Amino acid sequence: MANQTQISAYISKTTKSLVEEYTDQHGLKKAHLVEEALLHHIQALRELPADLVIPPRLVVSRDVGGAILEKVEHPRKPTKAMRELIANK
Repeated sequence: MANQTQISAYISKTTKSLVEEYTDQHGLKKAHLVEEALLHHIQALRELPADLVIPPRLVVSRDVGGAILEKVEHPRKPTKAMRELIANK
């Protein structure tokens, strides 16, 4: 333990539940999962172009959220090109 240090972080209850569920199912210690996740994330940030790293959460304004919801609930009809693209899978 001489070359280890402890960190502290606040996480959501949802994330805590996901961590506990995963570690229980896979027989891992939480510290191991956190260490691996951090190393994986840092490696991705170093090696991938910034525009390819998709954040796990996107924060949008209420107006933008409403516009997104409207498009999901009432999508446009597919264009001819889109129908042809899907038909040619």
